[in-house]
Amino acid sequence: MRSLFNAVVIAAASIVLVTIDTGSAPGFAAGTTGGGTIEPVYPTTADELSSYLSDDEPRVIVLQQTFNFTGTEGSTTESGCRPTFNQECIAKNNGYQSQDVILMDGDTAMSQTGGCDSDGISVQVTYDNAAKNPLVVASNKTLVGEGTSDVLYGKGLLITGSNVIVQNIFITQLNPHLVWGGDAITIRGAGDTAPSGIWIDHVKVSSIGRQMVVVNFSGAMGLTVSNSDFDGNTEYSASCDGRHYWGFLLYGETTQISLVNNFIHETSGRSPKIGGSADQNVVVHAANNFFYDNSGGTELES
Repeated sequence: MRSLFNAVVIAAASIVLVTIDTGSAPGFAAGTTGGGTIEPVYPTTADELSSYLSDDEPRVIVLQQTFNFTGTEGSTTESGCRPTFNQECIAKNNGYQSQDVILMDGDTAMSQTGGCDSDGISVQVTYDNAAKNPLVVASNKTLVGEGTSDVLYGKGLLITGSNVIVQNIFITQLNPHLVWGGDAITIRGAGDTAPSGIWIDHVKVSSIGRQMVVVNFSGAMGLTVSNSDFDGNTEYSASCDGRHYWGFLLYGETTQISLVNNFIHETSGRSPKIGGSADQNVVVHAANNFFYDNSGGTELES
C-alpha cells in the first residue's frame, strides 16, 4: 500500500500546469484577460490555428513557428483600377512604385471603390487570395508568439470577439502592391455591437495592402495597442515616396482606443485617421508613441 501511495504522489507531482503570463494591459483595455490561465495549445498547421482562433472555447494559443499562407488559397487575376496617384507616380519615374486598386465586387464602372478616383483607368491586377481572407478571432482568446519565428506571412487577423489578447507576433506580406490587398488587424463586431476588451501588444506590421489597424463602423470599447512596431517602409507607396499611406483607420459610433509606446514610422497618412462622420464618437488616448520619418500625419474628421 505504501508503494502504491508513493507512486500516486510521484505521478501527481510530475503534472505541471503550464500557463502563459501576458502581463496587464494599459489604457482602455485594462482588465482584459483573453484565454486566461488555461493550458495553452500549440498549433502546427494552418487549419489548427484557424480552428483554435475561431471556435467558442477560451484558448491560449502559442505560435512557435512561421505560418506562411501565401499560395494556400490560390490567386486571382481580374480587372482592377489604376488610380491617378499611380499614373502620376509612373510618370514621375522617381524610383518608387505605387499601388493599383482591387475593385469591390460588382464595381464594373470603377465608381464604388475607395482609392479608385474618377480618372482611374482599367488594368489587370493579380493578388494572393489568402491575404483577403483573414483569420477570424473569437472571444476569450490569447494569441501569443514565442521566440522570433512567430510570423503570420500572407494573412491578417479579423477580431470579431471580445476579451482578446494578441501579443508578440509579426504580420507581413499582404499583397502590398494593391489597395484592398489585405488589412493586418481588423476589429469588427457583429452588426452594431462593438467588441470590448482587446489588447494588441508587441506586434509588428509591415508590407501590407491597406490598413495596419482598422476599427469598423461597429466600433470597439476598451481597445489598447501598445509596444508595437508599425513599419511603413514599402516598395509600393500610394504617395510615391516609399512610405505606406494606409495606417490606422479608427471608426465607430462609440470607440475607445489607447495608443501607448508604439513606434510608427515611414508612413504618409492615416497616422491615425480618427472618425469619418458626425455621428461617430471616437476617443483616442495616445501616450509615449514615437512617430518617425512620416510624410503625412493625423486626420480628424467630424
